[in-house]
Amino acid sequence: MHTLDKLAQTIAERASADPDSSWTAKLLAKGPEKCAEKFGEEAVEAIIEAVKDDKAKLTSEAADVLFHLLVMLQSRDVSLADVLTELDRREGTSGIEEKAAR
Repeated sequence: MHTLDKLAQTIAERASADPDSSWTAKLLAKGPEKCAEKFGEEAVEAIIEAVKDDKAKLTSEAADVLFHLLVMLQSRDVSLADVLTELDRREGTSGIEEKAAR
């Protein structure tokens, strides 16, 4: 099992945990809007580190982005498998073509 699959599974399991015992449960209990807000904050932090060209900090922030993306997806009942299926569907398609087809 891939690391992201394991993380998505852990997030799904913690969704029903006591919010006082789990950061993931606490965030999910605040609702999808808060999960989206937190994802956005982490994305901005990753952008800042990318602009600064700090590889170690960007790596750390990228991990935070992936975690919070999975939490946000969980909050809206979208699975990692759904996202991977969509990426598979797009494989081999030019980005320009894919965007024009939307």
